Amino acid sequence: MSKYLIGIDNGGTMSKAAIYDLSGKELAVSGYKTKMIVPEPGFIERDMEEMWQANVNTIRDIIKMSKVNPKDIASIATTGHGNGMYLIDSNGNPAYNAIISNDTRAKDYVTKWYSDGTFEKVLPKTMQSIWAGQPVALISWFKDNKPEVIKRTKWVLMCKDYIRFRLTGNANAEITDMSGTNLMNVRDVKYDKNLLKEFGLEDILEKLPPIKYSSEVCGYVTKEAAEATGLTEGTPVAGGLFDLDSSAIATGITKEDMFCIVAGTWSINEYISKKPVVSKDLFMTSLYCMKGHWLITEGSATSASNLDWFVTQFMGEEAAKGKQENKSVFDYANEMVESTNPKDSNIVFLPFLFGTNVDADAKACFVGLNGWHTKADLLRAVYEGVVFGHKAHIDKLFAFREKPKAIRIAGGAAKSKVWVQIFADVLQIPIEVTATTELGALGAAICAGISTNDFRSFDSAADSMVKIKYTCRPNPELKDVYNKKYNIYNQIIQALTPVFKKL
Repeated sequence: MSKYLIGIDNGGTMSKAAIYDLSGKELAVSGYKTKMIVPEPGFIERDMEEMWQANVNTIRDIIKMSKVNPKDIASIATTGHGNGMYLIDSNGNPAYNAIISNDTRAKDYVTKWYSDGTFEKVLPKTMQSIWAGQPVALISWFKDNKPEVIKRTKWVLMCKDYIRFRLTGNANAEITDMSGTNLMNVRDVKYDKNLLKEFGLEDILEKLPPIKYSSEVCGYVTKEAAEATGLTEGTPVAGGLFDLDSSAIATGITKEDMFCIVAGTWSINEYISKKPVVSKDLFMTSLYCMKGHWLITEGSATSASNLDWFVTQFMGEEAAKGKQENKSVFDYANEMVESTNPKDSNIVFLPFLFGTNVDADAKACFVGLNGWHTKADLLRAVYEGVVFGHKAHIDKLFAFREKPKAIRIAGGAAKSKVWVQIFADVLQIPIEVTATTELGALGAAICAGISTNDFRSFDSAADSMVKIKYTCRPNPELKDVYNKKYNIYNQIIQALTPVFKKL
C-alpha cells in the first residue's frame, strides 16, 4: 500500500498545503490568501477562523486533486511564520485576532529592553535579538493596553500550532517555533520563570503550552476536523516546525558543514551547529528540528520581494505582452538581465524597500544612473543588490564557521538561473538549487514522515525527499568585479546613513 504525507504551510497571508509520496514527489498543492487586518498603523492582524477555513479548503483541494485515498495519508505536519501570536481561550476560541510577525505596536518595549540592559541580561539564555513582532513584546503590550485579552487567554500559540490545535484539539507548543520567541531558555531547552521575570512576564508561564518536538506525534485528527477537511479521523499530526527550520530541512540541511539560503520575501541565511552561537550582532540562534542541534540564522526583508516591486511598478508593458504570449513577466526580467554584462554595469541598488539589515532608517535607492542606462541595467542592479544584501548576512555567519563547499538555495530567486549564477559569482561558492516548489510544506511533510517511523531520522528523510535540480559554479573572472561592486555598495550605505535619518 502506498503512503502519503501532507505538509501545511501558513505564511503571513497565504495558507498552503501539499501532498507527497515517500520519495518527495509533490502530487498536489493548493493555496488560499487571507485578508490582512490593519486597525491602526503598525497593527497587523488576521482573522483566525478565516485562516482555519483557508486551511480546510487547501486540504480538501489536494485530496481531490491528487486522488489519494485519505486512509493512505500516513501523517500530517504544519509549519508557519514564526512569532506574532495566536491566543485562544479555555473553550478553544480565539481570544483576539491573530497578530502577524511584522506587527510593530510593541516597538517601544523593544527600545526599552535594549536601553535598560535587559537584552544583555537575557541574551545568554535567549541567544537572539528582540523585535516588536515577537510574543514577548506583544504580550507586554497587551498586558498594559488590553489586559482583558491576556486574562481570558488560556494558551499562547504560534501560527502553525493553532492549525495543529484545530486538527487535533490538543494545545501544544513546538520547540523550534518557541525557541525563536524570547519566551524560552534556548540554552537549557526549557521554559524559565526567571527569564520571563526579566521581561516582567513571569505570570504568563502557565499560559505557555507543553513543548513538543518537531517529529513527535501531538495528536490525531478529530471527527470534527475530519468532516471539515476530508481527512480520515485518527490520522496522526506531528509537531511541525518554525518556517526557518522548514526551509533548512527542505533543502536537506542535516550536517554542520552545510549551508542554506532562502531568497524569497525575506533574505534567510542559515546553518546548523551542535554548539550554539551567542552574539549580540547575530539575528537569531534557535533550536533546530534535529535534537542536539541549533539553527544559526541571519535574515532581513531584503530579498526577492524587491524584484516583485520593480516588476509591478515598471514592467506593465512586459506583463501585458506576457499574457498574450503565455509567458511570465519574470521570464522577460531574466532575459533582460542576461542581456547585460556585469563588467559594464555600474549601477548599485540598495534592497531596502521593505526593511533593512543595516540601519532602521535606511531606504532603497539606485545609485550611479546615467542617461544611457536601460531597464535591463536597472534590473541587473536589483538582482545584484539583493545578492549583496544576502552576502552581508552570510559574511556575518562566516565569522563563526568555515565557508562551505557549496550552498543550497531555494525561494523565488532560485527559479531564475541567471540570478542563481549571480549568487555563485558574488559569493564565489557553488550554488545547488533544490527541486521543491513548496519549501515550507515539504519541510513539514518530512516531520510527518518521521513521526510515523516511515523514516528513521531527518537524515534518511532528507535523502529520500530532497532533490538537487542543478548546480551553478562561480566564474572566477568575476570575483574582482563583484568584490569592487560590493565594496561600493557598503560605501554607499555608510555615506547615505546621515541622509537616511532626514528622509
